[in-house]
Amino acid sequence: MIDLGISKLALIGAVALIVIGPEKLPRVARTVGALLGKAQRYVSDVKAEVSRSMELEELKKMKDSVTEAARDVEASVQSGANDFEKSWSDATAGLDGTSTIYGSDNSLQTPPVYKHPKKNWRLKQKAMPQWFKARTGVRTRTQSGAARVARFRPRSSSAPR
Repeated sequence: MIDLGISKLALIGAVALIVIGPEKLPRVARTVGALLGKAQRYVSDVKAEVSRSMELEELKKMKDSVTEAARDVEASVQSGANDFEKSWSDATAGLDGTSTIYGSDNSLQTPPVYKHPKKNWRLKQKAMPQWFKARTGVRTRTQSGAARVARFRPRSSSAPR
């Protein structure tokens, strides 16, 4: 690299002052400074782009390795599940004296179907304590329309004068 010391910079400044002249020297110095700033920004942008591309390549490699590891884990889990199902069916095959697929009379049995227990809304409502119903304002008794009107009718003041 070029070794620029104070003495060499002073020599370059003196030659520029003689060649360019004192009137144009500030404008030329500003232009040279602006061009050097642009060059430095360009170099820093190129460095940043190169580092981003290198990081992107590293991330792609890391992603590929993680997906490969996930595939390996999934394959091992699948093989383990298959082995477990096979060993479970072998272990439970003779427990009730019948085969898991065929009944005692060698007819094909259908597996039992799961039936969801129905939830009874009224039982749930009755399970709520009375004090909680009173505190939260849940109605515990029904009212007829006439009783509701009589209950919420505005009370009139004493007899008209």
